[in-house]
Amino acid sequence: MTGRALLAWNLRALRTAKSLSQERLAVDAGVDRAWVSELEREQGNTSVDLLDRLAAALDVPIAALFAEPAAGAEKPQPLRKGRRPRD
Repeated sequence: MTGRALLAWNLRALRTAKSLSQERLAVDAGVDRAWVSELEREQGNTSVDLLDRLAAALDVPIAALFAEPAAGAEKPQPLRKGRRPRD
């Protein structure tokens, strides 16, 4: 798996595990939502500075963004569309 594919996989997996929308993650990381979308679709090219901010917003070490998924792991799915009930 390429670095770009690892980033896309882990960014979506970490974000959805925390039930964060792309918009919420983008706001927390100080970036436009379109950047988060591009990174999750393996389209964007980013800086280490932005990776640091995304990792901080997800409360994980930056290395977690490049962790190899377990063998046979299913590709992370996006959150369901629409408004989610508040906790």
